Order: sequence, then C-alpha cells, then structure tokens
Amino acid sequence: MNRWLNATSWVLFAGVMYLIFTAAVWPWLRLPDLGNVGFTLVFVLFAVVHCVAMEGARRTLGFFAISAVVSYLMEEVGVRTGLIFGVYHYSDQLGPKVGHVPILIPAAWFMMIYPSWVVARALMNGVNARSIRGLTAQSAIAALVMSAWDVVMDPGMAAAGNWTWEKGGAYFGVPLHNYVGWLLTTFVVYLIAGLLWRSRVHKAYETKTFASLPLFVYSFFAVRYMTSNTVPALQLIALFSMGTPALLALIRAFGTQSTESI
Repeated sequence: MNRWLNATSWVLFAGVMYLIFTAAVWPWLRLPDLGNVGFTLVFVLFAVVHCVAMEGARRTLGFFAISAVVSYLMEEVGVRTGLIFGVYHYSDQLGPKVGHVPILIPAAWFMMIYPSWVVARALMNGVNARSIRGLTAQSAIAALVMSAWDVVMDPGMAAAGNWTWEKGGAYFGVPLHNYVGWLLTTFVVYLIAGLLWRSRVHKAYETKTFASLPLFVYSFFAVRYMTSNTVPALQLIALFSMGTPALLALIRAFGTQSTESI
C-alpha cells in the first residue's frame, strides 16, 4: 500500500507541476491543460493521496473533513451575509452549487490548506506543536502562508469571472475584508485539526524529498506568479508574499537537520 501511495503521489505531483507550468507559459505557449475545474481535481487528489501516504487515512480524513466543513460554512455564510469575506457571489464557471457555494470550493480549500500546512511545519521545525502555545503559533503561521497565496491568486481568479466582488475593493478590486476572512477560516481549520491530532502519533516520514512535495508545489506556484502574472505589480507582491515563506521553508527543510516534533 505504501508503495502504491508513494507512486501515485509522484504521478499526481508530476501532473500538478505540469498544469502549473502550462499556466506559467500560457502568455507565450499554449499547452494542453484541464481548465480550472480539472486542475483543481488533480491538485485535490495529490493533496489527499500525499497526506494519506504521510499521515495515514484516518488523520487525512479528519483533516479533509474539518477543512471542507469549516470552509463551506464560512463561504455559505460569507456569500449570504458579506460579513466574513466581503460582498461577493460565485459564477457558474466552477460547476454546480450547494446553496450559494460551488461543490468544488470546499475541496479547493484543502488543495491549498495542505501544502500551506507543510510549508508552515517546515518553518516551525523544532516547535512542539502538541503544546497549545506551539499549536497556536503553527496554526497562525499556516494561516498567514495560505492567505499569502490568496493575495496573488484572488485578483486574477475574480478577473476571470470565477466570482464577483459586488462592491469592488481597494486591492486590485478585492476588498481587504476578504483577507481577514481567509486568515480566520484557515486558522480555525488548522487549530481544530491540530487539536484532534495531538493525541495521535503520526506515521514515520518517508524521504525528505517525498515529504516536501507539497512544499515544492507551493514554491512553484510562487515562481509561476512571479514570472507570468498579467499584472506586473502582483509579480512583485508574489515574490514577498509567497516567495519569501517558500524560500525559508526550503532552507529549513533541506539546509538544517530536522528536529520534527509534531
């Protein structure tokens, strides 16, 4: 089973990296891709399979369920009231909806939550995340890492018509309120999952390279936004918002001796 999970993770990792590459070169070279929905499904499968390989099916199911339930509830309340992320609504481009939220969205949250958590764990290497203080710190860092991703993703996705900010916003048409919502949502997910995981011993890690595959994906996303974003200012923002934590996490993961204590 472990060999199958590892091999499948590598195949899905290659697929995700290819799809990120197609997006990176799209302004100059049109390569076959799967569109937003297809890309999201491949990425979600990678995140789930890799998490199972690293942490086991039970821990992964809990992590995914918490992420899906919390993100769906926050999104549904957010769309209905405008209180959490700002006033917005989804188009039909992301597929069928449950209530006001596309079915794909809760899965897409985990697609981003898992790699961001891997980045945060690398950054927090040596911090005891079984303690309340350590877990709270790691959850806060992970929430910042993931929200940094949305800082460069949201303007482009909104401009492409996936969702609409009905009153616009100060940040490339996105309300600043949105990022408060992202920080809150992700912090809650990481904290609840971390509390549930505290009493369970995770599986022994595979090779450092295999364990870091989601970190490579996050880093490649940063490069993609730095090199091919159609808004030049967002290229610079991507360097600092995603590029900095990605680089530091890579240094922590491969430039120091691991003292993982989670």
